[in-house]
Amino acid sequence: MKIKSAKYYSSYVDVKKLPDTSFWEFAFVGRSNVGKSSLLNFITGQTNLAKTSSKPGKTRTFNYFSINDNFFIVDLPGYGYAKFSKTEREKWQKRMFRYFTVRKQLAEVFVLIDSSIPPQAIDINLINFLGEKGIPCAIIFTKTDKAKQNITEKNIKDMNKILLQTWETLPPQLKISVVKKRGKEEILNHIEKTLEDLSKITQQNE
Repeated sequence: MKIKSAKYYSSYVDVKKLPDTSFWEFAFVGRSNVGKSSLLNFITGQTNLAKTSSKPGKTRTFNYFSINDNFFIVDLPGYGYAKFSKTEREKWQKRMFRYFTVRKQLAEVFVLIDSSIPPQAIDINLINFLGEKGIPCAIIFTKTDKAKQNITEKNIKDMNKILLQTWETLPPQLKISVVKKRGKEEILNHIEKTLEDLSKITQQNE
């Protein structure tokens, strides 16, 4: 897939006020400071489409970006940022889970995992939640350049070992390095294939 246009569409706080369109949506979510904004800028070929910051927790709304006037990328608030109050974190989580379970336009959720650190319970819980609810998801391992390769591979292996305790078949997995410009095509090709599959299903049901 080639991205010919990537434009900011709008931001929303309330799930009930999300846009009423026929466009499929690909949601990107991960712990605060996992590198989500940098990744979105990288795969869309933009320098400042998604606002990046050295301060975690910058994204606090559902941010919609129109891609090729054909589908949306949705940048979701990061989770797990300890400096925000427990009440606020729980409110964000509730809003996010509601989006996952009620949004009919949701094609897939990309869960971003920092591959430079050991598996985190909060990430595993989210992936298991998506699996239990039957919500299509894929894992993107970010920062694959940050740690030594053997450490990165061990972290990924440990994550998969834990997931296989509850998953019969692991969700699709992709690896990316924004610094070394690796993984962009794999993500875009995955999105393209998903859109093609959804189009076939829609045609069959008509």
